[in-house]
Amino acid sequence: HSYKKGGVASGFHHVDTNVYNILRLLHVKGRKHVTATEVEVSWSSFNKGDIFLLDMGKALVQWNGPQSNRREMLKAVLLAQDIRDRERGGRAQIGVVEGADEQASPELMRVMTAVLGQRTAPLKEAVPDDGPGDAPGGSVKLYHVFENSGNLVVQEVAAQPLTQDLLSSSDCYILDQGGSSVMVWKGKNSSKEERREALNRAMGYIKAKKYPSSTTVEVMNEGGESAMFKHLFKSWRDKGQTQGLGTTYSAGKIAKVDQVKFDVMELHARPELAAQQRMVDDGSGDVKVWRIEKLELADVKPSTYGQFYGGDCYLVLYTYQISNQQQYILYMWQGRHATSDEITASAYQAVNIDNKYNGAPVQVRVVMGKEPRHFLAIFKGKLIIFEGGTGRPGVTNPDNGARLFQVRGTNELNTKATEVLARASSLNSNDVFLLKTDQTCYLWYGKGCNGDERLMGRAVSDVLSKQDKQVVMEGQEPAEFWVALGGKAPYASDKRLQREEPPHSPRLFECSNQTGQFRMTEVDDFAQSDLDEEDVMLLDTWEEIFLWVGNLANEYETKEALQSSQEYLRTHPAGRDPDTPITFVKQGYEPPTFTGWFSAWDPHKWSGGNSYEEMKAKLSDAASVSQITVDLNSANLSNSTGMSGGGYRAPGGPVSPSPLSKVQVVDLSSNSSTPTSPSNKKGQSMAPSPSTVDGGTGMYLNPQLLLNKSPSDLPQGVDPTKREVYLSDLDFENLLGTKRADFQRLPKWRQNDLKKKAGLF
Repeated sequence: HSYKKGGVASGFHHVDTNVYNILRLLHVKGRKHVTATEVEVSWSSFNKGDIFLLDMGKALVQWNGPQSNRREMLKAVLLAQDIRDRERGGRAQIGVVEGADEQASPELMRVMTAVLGQRTAPLKEAVPDDGPGDAPGGSVKLYHVFENSGNLVVQEVAAQPLTQDLLSSSDCYILDQGGSSVMVWKGKNSSKEERREALNRAMGYIKAKKYPSSTTVEVMNEGGESAMFKHLFKSWRDKGQTQGLGTTYSAGKIAKVDQVKFDVMELHARPELAAQQRMVDDGSGDVKVWRIEKLELADVKPSTYGQFYGGDCYLVLYTYQISNQQQYILYMWQGRHATSDEITASAYQAVNIDNKYNGAPVQVRVVMGKEPRHFLAIFKGKLIIFEGGTGRPGVTNPDNGARLFQVRGTNELNTKATEVLARASSLNSNDVFLLKTDQTCYLWYGKGCNGDERLMGRAVSDVLSKQDKQVVMEGQEPAEFWVALGGKAPYASDKRLQREEPPHSPRLFECSNQTGQFRMTEVDDFAQSDLDEEDVMLLDTWEEIFLWVGNLANEYETKEALQSSQEYLRTHPAGRDPDTPITFVKQGYEPPTFTGWFSAWDPHKWSGGNSYEEMKAKLSDAASVSQITVDLNSANLSNSTGMSGGGYRAPGGPVSPSPLSKVQVVDLSSNSSTPTSPSNKKGQSMAPSPSTVDGGTGMYLNPQLLLNKSPSDLPQGVDPTKREVYLSDLDFENLLGTKRADFQRLPKWRQNDLKKKAGLF
């Protein structure tokens, strides 16, 4: 790999698992969502509360902070195992050092000292896992690269934490790990244009962000992800993987508890974590709407509030009161067809509004078509989503002839109209539809809709059209109706499920005193993996309260959780029945009435997985530690080894080469899983000779290191007159438009012409 600090300096498609040509330090941190990020290879990066993984290529040493949690320890061990198995061909050794008892691992501490130098200053204190921006993964951003109407769009994916299902095989993605590295992921079904441009956009992104030239770009195909990439996502599952994270046994450490009265009312005031899907009130507060015009805020006429066009971006500030104190929610609605400049401007303007209100607003990014329930309530049943176009005054939207709107909702709190393709196949027997043509406005009632839905359909149709509405019952459509939709076609006509969606979504809270004070924290978008063995979890299903008690939860948490659940019911703003049943559930004995609220419940999750202690014993045995010491001595790490690196000298450790003058690109998108470069005796990266390449060893350069470069900017050893021989067969064909064998048959002038056009001359 090529890394910001201490990484391999070039991008060859070649695996060599027997040399020390990698040096990096990974910081593993987090409580609910454990993430890993690369940091400076120095003792100054360490602290007492987290895990640090020293990766030296053929050996990995895991150092556990004295105050780190079991979930971090297990995640780090799994990361080390993943790097060993998937990136080092299973041939790297792993050792574990317990920071609270370093003397118990003298051999591994000698290795760490050889690389990092003597530790001259005390370790930094632990940083809270739940502090804002403290988690190394807190600055991770994911960008979606896709084609839209012939244009390439790069759009930030707002969801946090990142989940694997955000990645679509049809597109490409750019992942920014807080500037330490930038990764490009290519979906297996993405277009050539997307694949080619994703890398260019990533390079442009680094430049726009003014990241240092040592920032690296790592390119990978779907299915060939690096361990670091996967560990930035919550619950990544490889194809064919059946086992989860396993158990996180604890030694039963309990933080000192300050007996502070816990205020359950905080849960009801404005749970920021759930603002995008909770009903903080009935939507009767004050509303202010702006549209982004010329990258600035423009007031929207109140008479058009609720009308959102897919070609625009909007900011909606909602103000309400709790206990005579003003609270704010700032919704950022971004149209599917808005320009990237407008999307960027909307985020920038949201920050300005947030600053104006001293950071008080809860910021909620709204995906077009996925408007949360409270957002619907704000507009009192008059929310209309237009597929494209703009609401800017003085701009006439193109006339599409017929326009079809699907209306869903039974009252002013949950109704919206969404423009759909004006085709018969868009109809659905369970809903109301409005078909608007130049001559007529049809109100179509599906057989499955009820009186309330028809009433709301008529109300929203009055906003869309002042024409008289022609009511059409399903099955009694006039011929003109079908003509406007381009003819009859099959559509969804199944009756809706008999069991309606529950009116109140279940909510999960973690009850813990691990920070030294009893706290209840809501878990958004929960799954079975969020049930923490060391804590008590409260599941509110409205009709019942479940208290799930983890095997390692302490008595104080269990007692406080019961009292807090009673107070939670008593103070709930919806006037909950204080006699709502409270059910205790022990880990491993969950009834179906509990497990039914979790998707894909695994009854063997806690019995089948390995604990941290089991993983540690399996990976870091005496033989592994001994082998690391042998390898260290043979590699002479502390003196002369040439580590391909980012131009950084660890105190007392090896000297790496000077920083490279350009951003390094590492391509994992070949069949190889770990690109590394051989080093010469001085530790400098060398290109393979043309004869080596032609010999079929699979050692090829990334095209970005060859394209449009002056001879002095090329990697050492590259013949500037034969750049094409350093390309893989796939890159060769993509850039030169012909197969390698056919290229060799062309006259010299024709070869040079193709090379000039490709930027290889």
